[in-house]
Amino acid sequence: MDIPRPSQAKARRNRRLLLGAIGLVVTVGVTVLLSRLKPAAPTVERNLVWVDTVKRGPMIRQVRGLGTLVPEEIRWVAARTQGRVEQIVLRPGAEVTPESVILVLNNPDVEQAADNAQSQLEAVEAELVNLKVQLERNLLEAEAAAARAKSDFEQAKLRAEVNEELFKDGLISPLEMRLSRVTAEESSTQNAIEQKRFAFSKDSIAPQLAVKQAEQNRLRAQVRLRKAELDALQVRAGMSGVLQQLPVEVGAQVQPGANLARVADPTRLKAEVRIAETQAKDIQIGQVASIDTRNGIVAGRVIRVDPAVQNGTVLVDVSLEGTLPKGARPDLSIDGTIELERLNDVLYVGRPAFGQEGGTVGIFRLDPAGAYASRTPVRLGRSSVNTVEILGGLQIGDQVILSDMSQWDSSDRIKLN
Repeated sequence: MDIPRPSQAKARRNRRLLLGAIGLVVTVGVTVLLSRLKPAAPTVERNLVWVDTVKRGPMIRQVRGLGTLVPEEIRWVAARTQGRVEQIVLRPGAEVTPESVILVLNNPDVEQAADNAQSQLEAVEAELVNLKVQLERNLLEAEAAAARAKSDFEQAKLRAEVNEELFKDGLISPLEMRLSRVTAEESSTQNAIEQKRFAFSKDSIAPQLAVKQAEQNRLRAQVRLRKAELDALQVRAGMSGVLQQLPVEVGAQVQPGANLARVADPTRLKAEVRIAETQAKDIQIGQVASIDTRNGIVAGRVIRVDPAVQNGTVLVDVSLEGTLPKGARPDLSIDGTIELERLNDVLYVGRPAFGQEGGTVGIFRLDPAGAYASRTPVRLGRSSVNTVEILGGLQIGDQVILSDMSQWDSSDRIKLN
C-alpha cells in the first residue's frame, strides 16, 4: 500500500513556478533589449554614389545655361509692292552683297505706273521749255515797246523844246506850240506805262516758271518713286552676309511688307543663353562669360539681361570676344557659363543633387573609416554650377555623399559596400 508524500509534491510545484518565473523574466528582458536595438543600416554600393571632400579656399560662383549663337546684324528683306514671285535667283546658304539679286517679282501695274509717270514728266518738261520761250518772247516784246515809247518821248520832248524857242522868236503860232507840249506829255505818259509793263513782264517770269517747275519737281519725285518700286521687283540683299531664309516659292503672291528673305552677317555673332530664373538674380551687365560651341571655347561678356521671364528662364545676351572657333554659325547650340563673383577663403564642397542656396539640407557624412554614413544637417550658403558654400554642419576634410539619396529618406544611417 502506497503512502502519499506531501512534501515532495509541494517541492515539484514550487520548482515549476520558479522555472516559469525565470522564463517570463528572460522573455521580458529579451523583448526590451530587442526593442532598444537600432534597425540594421541599409547597404549602398559605393560605386553608385558620388562622394566629395569638404575643402577650404577660393571658390568661383558661376551659373550655366543652354543657348544658341545668333547674328548681331540681321536684315529682313520685305516686299515693297505687291507682286508674284517670278524667279528665285539665290537659295539659303549663298553669300550675298548689297546688290545681290535674291529673287525677281512680277507686277505689270508697277511697270505701267512707272511708264506713265515718266511720260507725264516728259510732258511737263516740254511745257516748261515752251513756257520759258514764250515768256522770253513776251519780255522782248515788252522791252521793244518800252524802247519805242522812250524814243517817242525823247523826240516829242525835243520837238516841244524847239517849238518853245521858235515861239519866242515868233516863228510859230501859239496853237502849234501848245500841240507840241500836249504831244510831249502824252509821250511821257506812254513811256512811263511801257516802262512799267516791261518791268512787270520781267518780274513775272520767275513766279510763272516756279509754278511749272514745282509741277516738274513733283513729277520727278513721282518718277523716282515709281522707278524705285519697279527696281524693287528685283529683290536685293541690301547688306553683305549669308542668305539664311527664303520663305517663298516661285508663283507665290506676296503683299507689300511681306518678309521675303533674311540676310545675316555670320562673322558677327553673339550668344543668347537661357539661365534658370532662380539663378539669374545676380547676373549683371559686364560680367565675364565663356561659351562652349562644342568645337572650342570662346570668351565673352554679358551685354544684356532680358527683364522678362519666359518658360522659367531669363535670356542673357553675351558678346563674343576673340576669334570664333571653326564651325561657329548662326543657330548653333552652345553651353554658356557666366562668372558671378570670386569668393576667397570659404568652406565649400561639390554641389549636392538636392537643396537650395541658403537652406538647410540633410547630407550623409562618412565616418572616418568610410564604412558607414550618417545623415547630418548642413547649412548651405552661396552656390555655383558645381560647388556650394558650407556655412555650418561640416568641417574641412569631411567626406559627404552628394548623390540623390531620397530613396533612403527613412534611414539616418547607411552602410557602404
